[in-house]
Amino acid sequence: MKITFLGTGTSQGTPMIGCNCKVCKSADERDKRLRSSILVETDDKKILIDAGPDFRQQMLRAGITNLDAILITHAHFDHVGGLDDVRALNYVNQKAIDIYLETRVKKSLRKIFYYVFDTSKYQGVPKLIFHQITESSFNIDNVKIIPLRAYHHLLPVLGFKINKFCYITDANKISPKELKKMQYADIVVINALKREKHLSHFSLPEALEIIDKLSPKRAFITHISHQLDLHSVIENELPANVFAAFDGLNVYC
Repeated sequence: MKITFLGTGTSQGTPMIGCNCKVCKSADERDKRLRSSILVETDDKKILIDAGPDFRQQMLRAGITNLDAILITHAHFDHVGGLDDVRALNYVNQKAIDIYLETRVKKSLRKIFYYVFDTSKYQGVPKLIFHQITESSFNIDNVKIIPLRAYHHLLPVLGFKINKFCYITDANKISPKELKKMQYADIVVINALKREKHLSHFSLPEALEIIDKLSPKRAFITHISHQLDLHSVIENELPANVFAAFDGLNVYC
């Protein structure tokens, strides 16, 4: 299974508009972070997790011309804002895209993309087939998906486990029950916003504590703020089996 990090940044991305900090001014391509999104490729499926405002740029940069499904973690705009651009894939592949999401997320999308739900649609509207999911496992053909419940402050969000790969973004709380589902993973990806404690995201120490409990073969931090530090600094501080993800990174599980 191939995993591609399409975006590893926060809701504002890096560089952030108007910021002159050393990270935002860095010439290192690993410090240039689009909004968080990841592509999972099995033998015959391409599954995207989240489609934020950088969706178009991410698809073009990675050369992606087809998707079999999109999993949505939650309805914040930096994770769903690119769904309108799915219409390009509708046109190229002459098919609708399957979207897997919770009921509360679908309700939010009705407000953001009201025209997708209109009974009388104009030509060119995104063609999306909605599949409402819960915390129970489900299949996309032969690919088993296990939802992982987490909390983004008070907001319930989902992470996902696919085979021995676990992905959690935009969270600051995971129950012991959900952590148990993540045991024996080969790869764990988890958000780490900055070093200091944050209201709705794991800090780097908190993320490392969870990784230590799970003991995966490898772990990657994502949803990285410009406040955390330069990639070159972060990577030298991490344990041997933990890495700072960056846009365009490919890993195999």
